[in-house]
Amino acid sequence: MLNKENNGLIFHGSSSTKNRVWKGSVSCISFDLEGMKQQLLEIDKPCYIVKVEDRIGVTNYGYCPLDNSQPAEIELLLATPPIFTKSFGDPDFLAFHNVRYAYATGAMAGGIASEEMVIALGKQKILSSFGAGGLSLARLEEAIKIIQASLPHGPYAFNLIHSPNDPEIETGAVDLYLKYGVETIEASAFLDLTPNIVYYRAAGLSLNSANKIQINNKVIAKISRREVASKFMQPAPLKMLKELVDKGLITELQATLAAQIPIADDITVEADSGGHTDNRPLVCVLPSIIALKDEIQAQYCYEKPLRVGVAGGISTPQSALAAFMMGAAYVVTGSINQSCVEAGTSIHAKKLLAQADMADVMMAPAADMFEMGVKLQVLKRGTMFPLKAQRLYEIYRNYNSLDELPAAEKEKLEKQIFRKSIEEIWQETVAYQSQSNPHKLTKAAKNPKYKMALIFRWYLGLSSRWSNSGEKGREVDYQVWCGPAMGSFNDWVRGSYLLEPNNRRVVDVANQLMIGTSYLYRIQSLKMQGLQFPNFYSQYHPVKSTLET
Repeated sequence: MLNKENNGLIFHGSSSTKNRVWKGSVSCISFDLEGMKQQLLEIDKPCYIVKVEDRIGVTNYGYCPLDNSQPAEIELLLATPPIFTKSFGDPDFLAFHNVRYAYATGAMAGGIASEEMVIALGKQKILSSFGAGGLSLARLEEAIKIIQASLPHGPYAFNLIHSPNDPEIETGAVDLYLKYGVETIEASAFLDLTPNIVYYRAAGLSLNSANKIQINNKVIAKISRREVASKFMQPAPLKMLKELVDKGLITELQATLAAQIPIADDITVEADSGGHTDNRPLVCVLPSIIALKDEIQAQYCYEKPLRVGVAGGISTPQSALAAFMMGAAYVVTGSINQSCVEAGTSIHAKKLLAQADMADVMMAPAADMFEMGVKLQVLKRGTMFPLKAQRLYEIYRNYNSLDELPAAEKEKLEKQIFRKSIEEIWQETVAYQSQSNPHKLTKAAKNPKYKMALIFRWYLGLSSRWSNSGEKGREVDYQVWCGPAMGSFNDWVRGSYLLEPNNRRVVDVANQLMIGTSYLYRIQSLKMQGLQFPNFYSQYHPVKSTLET
C-alpha cells in the first residue's frame, strides 16, 4: 500500500487486515516524520497505524469498534498495545529480587561498582552488585554497613569472587555476608564449587509456615562455561554438605534442604565482557546454557526453576532486545557503568572509556590468577598496561627466577615498568604479605619462581588501584577493565548529552536502555506485521535525561 504523504511508511499487509475501522479525531493523527516518531515513542500508550484516504499516519488515541460492518472512513491497518519495560525478561526475576526491571549492573572489582552506584540504582528498585573483588575485608565490611543503611530493604547484591590463590579472602567475605545478613551475592570467576559458596547457600535455608523451602541467601552465578554452569544448576554435593554439618556450620535440616535446590537461583551467562572473560559470542553461549538449564530442570524438577540471564556486550537497546528475544531472563551491564559518575574509578579513566572504540580492548594477564595464565579484557587505548603486563608473563613463563634474568632485561623492568628497583618492590611485598598472607612469604623463600610471581603481581595489582584513584604520573600504567560493549555504547550516544562522562549516571543509562528496548520492540512488531519503516524510525537515541522528568 503506497503512501502519498511521503513520510516513509509503506504497508505490505495481507487482505485479512483490510476494512478494520478506527474511530477518533483526525487531528490526533500524525503524518509527518517527527510527529509520527513521537507517537511511536509513547510506549506506555497503544499505537495505531491508520489510513486516511491515501495517507498513512500514526496515533496513540482513538479506539477500534467491535462492529466493523460499516465502511471505514478511517481504516485501521495495524495496532500495538502499550509496551512496558517491566514486561521484558522473566517476571519471576522481578518478584524474587523485588526490582522493577529485568536489568542489573554487575560487580566491577576494586569498588568500581561502588556504594554510590549500588545505592543510586537500589533506590530506583534496580539491582546492582557491589564490586568486592580485590578489597580488604575491612573495606568490604565498611561497604556493607553503608549500603545496608541506605537500602535497608534492598535491592542490592555483593560480589563473591573466587580466589584460588587467596582462599582465606573468599572465606572471610562469606563470613561477613552471613554476619550482616547480606541476602544476595553474585558469585563470579568460579572454576568449581567451593565449601564457601555451599556454606553461604545452605546457611540461609529454612522451612516457612507452609512447609516450603525458604531461600534467604540468594545466589547469582556468573559463568561462561557449561561445565561450571552445570555445577551451579545442581544441588550442592552431599560430601560438602556433610562436612559443613560436621563442622557445625549448618544444621542437618539445612543440609537436607540444600540437597533439594540448586546452588544458584540465577545464572548470568557471561559473553564477551570486560575483566575476566572467555570472550564467548553471546549468540552462541546463551542458547547453549538455556538448553542446559532445561535439561537439568527436567532431571531435578525444581519447584522454582532457575533463570538464565546474560552479561557481556549489553550496551545498547539493540543488544538488550536481542538478549531478551533469545530468551534471557534478565540482562546485566558492566563496562558502560564504569564510565558513569557513580563509578569508583578516576576521572581520567572515565574519559578514556568515553573515548573507546570497540577495537580498543585486548587481553592481558590477571593479577589474581597470574601464575595460572588467566587473562582478562582491558582497555588498550591511552594506556600501556596490557603490553607491559604481557611482557611480565612472558618473563615468568621463560625464567625460573629473577636471578636468571639478563642484566639488561632486569634494568628494563625496573626503569620502564616498575619505576622502582626489584629489591624495593620485594620489601613492599614483604610488608604487605606479612600482614595479610604470611604463608606466601614462606612459600616464596623456598620457591624463587613464586617469589618472581609475587613481585610481578605488585605491578598488576597496583595498576588497577592507580586507575581507580587517579594516581598522577602513572596514567600510562592504568589497568582499566573494559569489553567491546564500551565502544558500542559510545557509538550509540555519540551526538547526545551522554557523550560526556560527566552526564552519565547509572540510573539514567538503565532507563534509556530499557526504554530504547521497548521502543525497538514496538518497531519490530510493526515490521513483522507488514509495515515498512525507513531507518529514521528504527533508531532510538537518548535525547533528554530521564532523571529530569
